[in-house]
Amino acid sequence: MKITTVGIDLAKAVFQIHAVDERGKTVMRKQLKRDQVAAFFANLPPCLIGMEACGSAHHWARKLVGFGHTVRLMAPQFVKPYVKTNKNDVADAEAICEAVARPNMRFVPIKNIEQQSVLSLHRVRQGFVRARTAQANQIRGLLGEFGLIIPQGIAHLAKRVPELIEDVSNELTGAFRLLVQRLMEHLKELDRQVAEIEGQIKAWHHASEVSRKLEKIPGIGPITASALVASLGDAKSFDNGRQLAAWLGLVPRQHSSGGKPTLLGISKRGDSYLRTLLIHGARSVIFRAQQKVAKNGWLHKLLERRNPNVAAVALANKNARVVWAVLANNREFRADYTPTIVAV
Repeated sequence: MKITTVGIDLAKAVFQIHAVDERGKTVMRKQLKRDQVAAFFANLPPCLIGMEACGSAHHWARKLVGFGHTVRLMAPQFVKPYVKTNKNDVADAEAICEAVARPNMRFVPIKNIEQQSVLSLHRVRQGFVRARTAQANQIRGLLGEFGLIIPQGIAHLAKRVPELIEDVSNELTGAFRLLVQRLMEHLKELDRQVAEIEGQIKAWHHASEVSRKLEKIPGIGPITASALVASLGDAKSFDNGRQLAAWLGLVPRQHSSGGKPTLLGISKRGDSYLRTLLIHGARSVIFRAQQKVAKNGWLHKLLERRNPNVAAVALANKNARVVWAVLANNREFRADYTPTIVAV
């Protein structure tokens, strides 16, 4: 009995194993406790191991690669079609084992510890930003109930709310004034947490040569550059720039039939956080471009015939392709770069 391919259904406590031989015949179905997994695979001859890219997947992938195995991570939506019966751990492990052996399967690059650490900073920052926005909206909503309207934007809260609290001419009670003051203190604490984490991200960015390369691209700053470097890992895992743009959900969806191509809006697949950063960065470039007197170049021509929101997505798509070219070819960004056309 020689095991060649193994599918693992990851869990918090109990892991389901499904193994097949070189002919694809099932040779093992086994449940393992968490503390048994490392010892089991350390004694197993090197083989191909498939897992879904979910919680703790990158940790186990690094550990099993250290034992000499070949580990492949897959997005759960690509594994789902291979589940033959009702969903359970045994069926999931079998589906993973079958999916990982498909020649056209798409795999997720395995992240190292440093990449995961930087992405953790980004996720926590994202959570604090959402909490800060929610807190600002709550303050604005509570004051709106008393007919006190604050303009949109967090910056207006710091200036207007203290004035309203001190204003004795309005009908706010003492208890409500204290409540709003407490909410403002919480808002300031969230803002401080965001600034502190952004400082840590920027410190990592300045220490990373690859991340500093991406910062030179218009529309990409330290936050976006560090997130891209930590998420992509080896850019050569993508065949070309368009594949990276598709992975980020910046290409049109297709609904074609009968040989008639039909393109819809962008697919919005992949990491929404990276896609949002790229599009917001593109918006800033468009805003600056509209302030210039000289109206020439690719972006201005695009703005003449398309809505600014469409142009922002198109520029984000272009930046994603430029990011791939910079990372995959290990070169510096040059705004005046012209590709060399080889005559056949």
